[in-house]
Amino acid sequence: MKKIGILFGMEDTFPWAFIDRVNAMGKGKVYAEPVRIDKVQQGIDYGYHVIIDRISQEVPFYRAYLKNAALMGTAVINNPFWWSADEKFFNNCLAIQWGIPVPKTVLLPSKERPDDTTERSFRNLEAPLDWDYIFNYIGFPAYMKPHSGGGWKSVYRVENKDDLFAKHGETNQLVMMLQEEIVFEDYYRVYCLGQKYVHIMPYEPRNEFHLRYATEPKTQGAEHVKLMKTIHDYTITLNKALGYDFNTVEFAVRNGIPYAIDFCNPAPDADVHSVGQANFDWIVEHAAKFAVEKALAHKLNQNNCSWGGFVARSVSPPAMKQAKVPLKTAAQAKKSAKRKPVTAKAKAATPATKSPAKTKAKTTSPAAKGSAKPKAKTTAAAKRSTGPKAKGGKKS
Repeated sequence: MKKIGILFGMEDTFPWAFIDRVNAMGKGKVYAEPVRIDKVQQGIDYGYHVIIDRISQEVPFYRAYLKNAALMGTAVINNPFWWSADEKFFNNCLAIQWGIPVPKTVLLPSKERPDDTTERSFRNLEAPLDWDYIFNYIGFPAYMKPHSGGGWKSVYRVENKDDLFAKHGETNQLVMMLQEEIVFEDYYRVYCLGQKYVHIMPYEPRNEFHLRYATEPKTQGAEHVKLMKTIHDYTITLNKALGYDFNTVEFAVRNGIPYAIDFCNPAPDADVHSVGQANFDWIVEHAAKFAVEKALAHKLNQNNCSWGGFVARSVSPPAMKQAKVPLKTAAQAKKSAKRKPVTAKAKAATPATKSPAKTKAKTTSPAAKGSAKPKAKTTAAAKRSTGPKAKGGKKS
């Protein structure tokens, strides 16, 4: 029997509903329970085929436990190694490479120096920064938020440079990023599970927390259909690149363009009291479905965690395609060098002074095909090599 565990903290609605749904869905082959830890010895497999992680971002002890479990073959959702390495500023840089719109963003050094550092630790950092460039590039008003983290912690709206400096002074050792404000006409939050199950939810971040899902799409008709398709595709692309199997992506829609605002939420809110009953039912059903799939697909003695396309291509880049060289044996080369018989009609039309080798269409380069007119027709093979592109002189 395959065993699924869920590691969680204060949340009380999703974990128990998830466990009940897995146990109903597992039909005796898969079952779920809260993860139970009474000791953590290095290199020991504690028996979970899949673990859903909802709390290790807050508890370093749990993160270390999950990395050991992953090494022993547990499919940890989400991958604790990548989650430890990821952050929001990198996410934005990656999105740009994939052609997904994101707000203009710059990284800001922490207001206070990290512990155990001095001014000499920052000799590579210009003082002051090129603030004029930064302000002109981002514009005001803008948003300032931690480059890593979540839960709407330490997020500021800044109105001007004086407001920015004042609020930046409150951030202590946090590394912040300054981001342009997207004045949106529509907004969506999107669940993505297993890099394939997508649930798009209208969302209003300006509402009180418990009312943010109490809204409707503003885009209608054919534009709405097109927008949903784009958001769906962007969501899949981002989660495949990052390797997240349980995540949310937020999109702010400005002038019909969905900007990815936030897509580093590997333990997203799934409480029925905030997301609403319909969204809650979807996330419980599909989280259980995906966890059961992962448990049944589990393979012993190997890494069963998901790795994103960014990491996979970095570790094992795709092999470059090389053009095939038409190598021949000596006998083949000798045979192909023999003159082919020329038809009587072509023989009569070919000037006696012209060498057959110069009249074969196969020897004509692509550039010459459009400028040089053939003197005469030769064999059937030559006829086949002369197509529309050769006659019209178009480049392929």
